[in-house]
Amino acid sequence: MADPLLSLDDFMPFRLSIVSNAVSDAIASTYHALFGLRIAEWRLVAVIAESDGLSQQALGARTRMDKVTVSRAAIALAERGLIARRANPDDQRSHLLSLTPAGRALYEQVAPKALEMESRIFAGLGAADLAHFRAVLDRVEVAAGGLQG
Repeated sequence: MADPLLSLDDFMPFRLSIVSNAVSDAIASTYHALFGLRIAEWRLVAVIAESDGLSQQALGARTRMDKVTVSRAAIALAERGLIARRANPDDQRSHLLSLTPAGRALYEQVAPKALEMESRIFAGLGAADLAHFRAVLDRVEVAAGGLQG
């Protein structure tokens, strides 16, 4: 048998995906158990908390989630009374989303837990390693963005 052209264990895009999924799965189980949130719903809550009044399209661009995922998450959050949707004066086909008081209260409960989870996941990295890791992720994101289109 010939040597494979590609070894997935050494293929960085595969490794990034596997690690990302492992981190997301660990966090998702915590968010769901404690707060009844799916990852997409938490991402919307967190982004809206940082930038109130975003359109679903802007949320999709910010979170890198497709429009169907954003739409489903927004509907679920609206049904729970966690976000409010209002007409977008700049585009009548879209809505602007903002946290309701209940959504803000939920965010204030979840955010400390998110920071705790991050701390636990990255506890094995020192400050210098973590800073370097963030810088490398930034460079990889820029490089990947340059390949799109």
